[in-house]
Amino acid sequence: MNTQIILDTYIENIIQIMTPYGTGTGFIIDNLIITNSHVVGGLKEVVVSAKKVKRTIAKVVYDDPYYDLAFIKLESLVKPKTPINLSINPVKDGDTTIAIGHPYGLNYTATEGIVSRASRLQDDLEYIQIDAAINPGNSGGPLLNIDGDVIGVNTFIIQNANNLGFSLPYFYVKEAIDGYLACGNKNIIKCTSCKNLVEEEKIINDYCLECGVKIEVAKLRRKGYKPKGVTKLMEDILSSLDIDVTLARRSQSSWRIDHGTARIDINYYENGIIIGDTKLCAIPSENIEKVYDYLLEENSKLSYLQFSINENSIYLSYLIVDASLTFDEGKIAIQRLLEYSHKYDDILIDEYNAIKQKRDEED
Repeated sequence: MNTQIILDTYIENIIQIMTPYGTGTGFIIDNLIITNSHVVGGLKEVVVSAKKVKRTIAKVVYDDPYYDLAFIKLESLVKPKTPINLSINPVKDGDTTIAIGHPYGLNYTATEGIVSRASRLQDDLEYIQIDAAINPGNSGGPLLNIDGDVIGVNTFIIQNANNLGFSLPYFYVKEAIDGYLACGNKNIIKCTSCKNLVEEEKIINDYCLECGVKIEVAKLRRKGYKPKGVTKLMEDILSSLDIDVTLARRSQSSWRIDHGTARIDINYYENGIIIGDTKLCAIPSENIEKVYDYLLEENSKLSYLQFSINENSIYLSYLIVDASLTFDEGKIAIQRLLEYSHKYDDILIDEYNAIKQKRDEED
């Protein structure tokens, strides 16, 4: 099969994973979402989405920092029409490979390459060295052969090198899945020292029950992610508006909310500026003056918010310096941004023939 056929055939198996620390990729095997341990970031819950899975919260049930593997469970997971399978055949130098993932948020990107070295030893583990382009966001995604079988999990790259990627081979993945399933329906952590699988609920003070070594990932899972400062204030504001901040969160300082026909992005920048804005419709090719007049007239009526035009897109925005943000004022502003974005998008499209924006799909 060629790359496009493989992507079209197995795309329902590919999962996007989002945490406060970044994004990554996963794929479905035996009702488990397989990904890298570093993608889930030591969290008990992550946000996932896919072609048949709307953005939702899922549980991390297995974390193995040694193999850099993690398994995620989603009770509402829809079985793909064409399931993907682990390979049962040895990988050979020169084999054609296809890496699928979400690099830099570019969803469902497939890149083709070859196996540069079928077995490359790194820190006592074998990896498949490939020249297919993989980037941040690809981590945890499947490496497929030309039959569409998973031969590895794309795990890391060598920085500042041309297409030097490494995938954890399928046989490590099978070993991990078999070990997890043998433990029953429990949350499992693999000790990086003695390599035993430990039930999370039995761990005391983050120490391995078998060898006594402190398990760092157990500590991370116990503490969880807790926003601080202005980030916490912003999430408190969003929560007060009945917004699920876990689902809205795109990073530790970025949130996205879909409301009606509008999409609101809120970003907190390093310079202390907080900008919440909605990219509304695009200006029409005719009667542009009427659109401008309407926007200027509405700008004179608005408080907290303002219209602007960037290239041919109309934006409705809220801007504030972090030192000036208060809960009450922020709540009013964000609430208006949510309500007015949907309202103005409809008015501009229906009454002024503005052009509805196209969005890159998120799932």
